[in-house]
Formats: sequence, C-alpha cells, structure tokens
Amino acid sequence: MTDSKATKRNKDPKRPRPMTAQQRRRLRVPRTGLHEQAAARLRSMIVRGELAPGQPLGETDLSDALGISRTPLREALKQLAIEGLVELRLNRSAVVAPFRREELTELFEAVSGIERCAAELAASRMAPSDLERLEALQEKIEWHHDRGELRDYFQTNQQIHSAIVDCARNSVLKATHEALLARAERARFFALSVLGRWDESVREHQEILAALRAGDAARAGQLLAHHVRRTGEIVVETLDRKADDAAAPDAQAKPRSRKTGKVAP
Repeated sequence: MTDSKATKRNKDPKRPRPMTAQQRRRLRVPRTGLHEQAAARLRSMIVRGELAPGQPLGETDLSDALGISRTPLREALKQLAIEGLVELRLNRSAVVAPFRREELTELFEAVSGIERCAAELAASRMAPSDLERLEALQEKIEWHHDRGELRDYFQTNQQIHSAIVDCARNSVLKATHEALLARAERARFFALSVLGRWDESVREHQEILAALRAGDAARAGQLLAHHVRRTGEIVVETLDRKADDAAAPDAQAKPRSRKTGKVAP
C-alpha cells in the first residue's frame, strides 16, 4: 500500500509556480498613454503657430480642451519642455517657448551641420528606390507650392529632410537629428510664412535633388547646409524686424530734447 501511494505521487504532475512580480512587469504590453497623445497634439499646434511663442498654457483650459486630467497634461508639458517647445515656470503657468535670436542661430548651425553630413553620406549610400522616393516627394512639394497649400507643403518639406537623413544610413546621425527636429520644424514653418522664402525654398530643393541624383556628395552637402542656414537667417531677420517695429512707437512717444533733438532715454 505504501509503495502504491509513492508511485501515485511520482506520477502526479508538478504544480506550476506562480508568476513573479518581475515577470509580470516584463510581460506587460506598453500602451500609448494620454500624456503622449496630448504631447503630440500640443506639439503640432506649437510647430504650426496655432499656439504662439510666449503664449501661456493654463492647465485648466488645456485639460478641458484636450479632455484629460491635469496629471497626463503635466507629463505632456514636461516632455515638450525637454524638446525645447515649452518653458515650465515655478508656481506659474507654462508658456510656449519664445523664439530667441541666439538660440535660433545655434540651432540652425547644428542642424545645417547634421544635414550636410547626411546629404554627403546619402549621395553615395542611397538606393535607386530612395531616389525614386525623393523625386516623388519633390513633385508633391511643387504641386502644393503651385496651389498655395502651405501646410501640405510644409508637411512634405519635413518628409524630404527626414528622408535625406534616413538615406545616410547612420543611426547616430538620425537620433541626433530627431532630437532637434521639433524646434527646427517650428522655425521652418515660421520662415515659410515670410514673403519670398517659399519660392526660394522650392528652387533650393530642386538643386539639392539634382546633386543627389548625380551622386555629387560635396555639392549635395553644400547646398543642403546653405538651405538650412538660410532658413535660420530668415527667421532671425524677421524677428529683428518685428522687434524694431515694436520699438518704433515707443521711441516716437518719448519726448525729444529741445537742444539736441534726440529722444530722451
């Protein structure tokens, strides 16, 4: 009898061990959080100027408009602050980051260097399918330009810049470019709204594509670097002009000295 019980116990399958807490965490499927969705929406509005530089971002209004609570909203604002699109202020509402002359100059110096390197690498590494994709995007961007569709043009413009970086086949270069992309996009959209820059930009894109098609790495890099720097120059020049225009009424309102005729300090 004893032997029979022992044999039965040996034949019984072992009970599975319960899953540990660590295993449960590893198996958990990540889901897109509310803060990521809110960040994406706010990012789009900031880049396209729907939320203006310096505009306060009140939590009550934003949470109501987005249909979310303040906790995911605050996480979204933190993410946008890391990207340089929002400035967080102690005990005050966050604001859309203003354009600053020095920061823009440095930003476009960096982006022009990154995209120049990308274009030089892309000229020798891109496949025929990559060139076909760029040619299709060029046709698309000219289509939107001819019809005055600025927002669609801008979207395609961003796809072209990202595609050239992709063609470089360099993951470090791509990651560095993506880290600056949101700030660069906002300034580029601002520049395209300036009279004359839109036409100029189309011509520059045509020349860049021709250089890539010819496999001329040096010229492709030079043209793209100039194209990016020129965008930065347009933004800075426009900001300086607006600052001068804003200061003009104040100067006119100040009394002038009877002896020198100069505006009083």
